[in-house]
Amino acid sequence: MHAALAGARPRAVGALLRYFRDLDTAEEAFQEASLRALTHWPRQGPPRDPAAWLILVGRNVALDAGRRSRRETPLPPDEVLSDLDDAEAALTERLDESHYRDDILRLLFICCHPDLPATQQIALALRIVSGLSVRRIARAFLVGETAMEQRITRAKARVAQARVPFEAPGPVERAERVAAVAAMLYLVFNEGYSADRESSPARAPLCDEAIRLGRLLLRLFPAEPEIMGLVALMLLQHARAAARFSPDGSVVLLDAQDRRLWDGRMIAEGLALLDKAMRHRAPGPYQVQAAIAALHARSPAAEETDWAQIDRLYATLEIMQGSPVVTLNRAVAVAKLRGPAEALALIEPLAPRLSGYFYFFGVKGALLSQLGRSDEARTAFDRAIALATTAAEAAHIRQHLDRLRG
Repeated sequence: MHAALAGARPRAVGALLRYFRDLDTAEEAFQEASLRALTHWPRQGPPRDPAAWLILVGRNVALDAGRRSRRETPLPPDEVLSDLDDAEAALTERLDESHYRDDILRLLFICCHPDLPATQQIALALRIVSGLSVRRIARAFLVGETAMEQRITRAKARVAQARVPFEAPGPVERAERVAAVAAMLYLVFNEGYSADRESSPARAPLCDEAIRLGRLLLRLFPAEPEIMGLVALMLLQHARAAARFSPDGSVVLLDAQDRRLWDGRMIAEGLALLDKAMRHRAPGPYQVQAAIAALHARSPAAEETDWAQIDRLYATLEIMQGSPVVTLNRAVAVAKLRGPAEALALIEPLAPRLSGYFYFFGVKGALLSQLGRSDEARTAFDRAIALATTAAEAAHIRQHLDRLRG
C-alpha cells in the first residue's frame, strides 16, 4: 500500500497543485487523502486508479476545509465521501496522458525553479515529489530537523513569490523544463553518491530516489535520448555501490574494486538504455558520461579498460560541456595512456579554478608521486586532506602519504 501511495504521489500532488495553485494546500490535501487511503483501502480493497482516487479525495477534503473555515455547509460524511467508484471512473477518463505529463512536469519544474539555490531545489523535490519526511531529508544532509524545515519553508515561500505559471507549457518551455529537471535529479543522485560509508545509510537512498524519479521522467518523455542517458548514467554508477568502500570504511578506487560486487541487473538495464539512446543519433552530455561509465562496466578487469576511448569521450564532453572538472577527469585517462607528465601538464592550468577542490589536489598528488616528485606530492596531498569533506576521503589521502614516507 505504501508503494502504491509513493507511486501515485507525483501525479496526485501535481494535479492538486494545478487545481489549488498553492503548494502547501496541494501537499496537505494529498497527506489527508493518504491517511484516508490507509483507513479505507485495507477494508475496501485498492481502487482501480490510486492516483485518481487520491486526487478526488484530496480535492474534496481541501474544499471541505475551506468551506469549514468560512462556516459554510460541509461536504457529506467520510463514509459517503469514500464511496468513489463512479466519481473515480469519471475522473480517470478526464486525466488524459498530456494532462498527466504536464502536471508532473510542472511539479518537478517548480521544485527546481531557477530562483532556488541547489540545496533548496533538492530538499523541496525530496519533500514534495518523493514525500520523504523532513527528518529523513535532514539526516541525509547532516543538518538538524528544524534547519531543514526552515530550508523547505523558505523554498516554498520563494516559489510562491515567483508566481510560477500553472498553464500547460509550450514546446520550447517544456524542453527547458526537462533540462532543468534532469540537472536537479542528477544533483539529488550526487548527494547520495558522494556519501562516505559512515553517512551512507542516510544518504545513499537518495541515489535510489533519483533513479526512481529519472524513470518517472523517462515515462513522460520516452523518446528523449538525454533522459535515457541520465538514467543509464545513474544506474551504471550506482551499480558499483557495494564495491566502493572496504569493510573498514576506506574508499576503494574504481581500478581496485571487486567487480563481482557490482550489480549486474542494474548494469544490464543501464547498458540497454544507453544503447537505445545512441540509436537516436542525438548525443548529449548525459549520454557521453553514461558511455564512459559503460566502458568501465563492460571491462571484465581494470587492466582491460579502454582508456583510449574514455579519453576520446572526455574530449567530446569538453566540447559539449567544458569545465575544469571534466578536464581533471580526462587527465586520469591521459595518465593511463600517455603517462603522468602529460596528465600533469593538462591539469596545471586548472589550479586557479580548482584551488578549493579536494579531487584536484588528490589527482595532482598522485601524478607527482608517480613522477618521483615526493615533496611536491606531499604538499598536494596535505592540501587535499585539508579540503576533504568526509573522513573516508581524508583517510584515502593519508594512505598515499604513508606510502611516500615509507
